[in-house]
Amino acid sequence: MARTPTRPVGTVTRGTTNPNRLRRMDRWIAERHGRTLRSAGAPLAVDLGYGAAPWTAVELLHRLRTAAPGVRVVGIEIEPARVAGAKPYEEEGLTFRLGGFEVPTADAPHLIRAANVLRQYDEDQVAEVWRRLCARLAPEGLLVEGTCDEIGRRHVWVALGPEGPRTVTFATRLGSLDQPSDLAERLPKALIHRNVPGEPVHAFLRDFDRAWAAAAPFASYGARQRWIRTVRALSADWPVVDGSSRWRQGEVTVAWGALAPRTAAA
Repeated sequence: MARTPTRPVGTVTRGTTNPNRLRRMDRWIAERHGRTLRSAGAPLAVDLGYGAAPWTAVELLHRLRTAAPGVRVVGIEIEPARVAGAKPYEEEGLTFRLGGFEVPTADAPHLIRAANVLRQYDEDQVAEVWRRLCARLAPEGLLVEGTCDEIGRRHVWVALGPEGPRTVTFATRLGSLDQPSDLAERLPKALIHRNVPGEPVHAFLRDFDRAWAAAAPFASYGARQRWIRTVRALSADWPVVDGSSRWRQGEVTVAWGALAPRTAAA
């Protein structure tokens, strides 16, 4: 049954949003999670905290339907005025409702996407929010939580199953990149304060920059070839879990355990 507490769980965020801001994340979800969505009888996806305008939820519906034509999307916002403003954009398979981290849907979601939401929370709140959201997932469900810049050029997200975090994905428009550590400013809340010496994510970004510098001769073939060469070298020492078809998109996905913080948040 739907979980409908007296008040939605969470706090109102700034609500900044732009069309196509989440396209990199959406395309990754469609490719990596599309088969699971297709296999579900009536797959449900949630755009949690879609912001002051409904664009990301509308786009999520249409992008996921390229992989799973029967998918339904529910956009959830904690601010009543944002829900009211989104209602005129409802269409077949897309609805909007008031809610927060309790995820008030009648069915367990097969996907929860929470982009640019937890960045405005404290680090020590992340684990509980992850736990709450993962508990709402269907058995084969996926939570994707991360941060991107205002126009979607740089993005880092964590993918979690009902059991917890699985992977971290770094994605960028390669033409905008000076060096891989430029992505550090878009690390999700669980990692952004851990980019300091002694923490795994800091060591990863350091090695990423070194591999990028070593691959400089490949820049003459374009940024994509340099990135592919860089990630191939990086995978010798780090558990990269995707392949060249994703690297060509300006992505790399690493096992969460290799980047997880060494100590609990203070």
